[in-house]
Amino acid sequence: EWWRLQTGWHPKMMLGVELYGKTLGIIGLGRIGSRVAEFAKAFGMKVIYYDIKRKEELEKKLGVEYRDLDTLLQEADIVTIHVPLTKETYHLLNEERLRKMKRGALLINTARGAVVDTDALVKALKEGWIAGAGLDVHESEPLDPNHPITAFKNVVLLPHIGSATYETRHRMAELVAENLIAFYKGEVPPTLVNKEVVNIRKPGFG
Repeated sequence: EWWRLQTGWHPKMMLGVELYGKTLGIIGLGRIGSRVAEFAKAFGMKVIYYDIKRKEELEKKLGVEYRDLDTLLQEADIVTIHVPLTKETYHLLNEERLRKMKRGALLINTARGAVVDTDALVKALKEGWIAGAGLDVHESEPLDPNHPITAFKNVVLLPHIGSATYETRHRMAELVAENLIAFYKGEVPPTLVNKEVVNIRKPGFG
């Protein structure tokens, strides 16, 4: 009702688009990106991906296709980001790359805010290079309520709570405990990132 009062009634009011038949472009086919691919395939989407390493076994398992980054941006109806923030991924989606996206495409970022150049994204939205965006993460958190990105009606913003369920938080706590236990038992923690340290001496006191 609020939306009707703001925009007036018309036959196409609140109409959306189907996921079926659309092309999803996943940037980063890791653990999370792979799960997103599974969900997307269930909706009948074509899934393409970019990763720094091509993953042919996952391609066969998930039914996804590899693209270089620029080609992915040109083909995808929806682009979703699932990479860590590193010096290589900082502003990975800059103005040059955002301009490669379809005019009707959507950008989703639930990874890390600085993977996307926010100033370039504001420009892209203002000038209509893309159709809209969904952001759970931001370059500066908490997001300034007066930031230009908040002015767009075609942008959905969340305060980094995309994983905020009781079950997820419980599993996160369990995972922390499992990593600590493995570490103090002299074992490799299950979610170790810097694996080059595994040959360092076992932890001890004194």
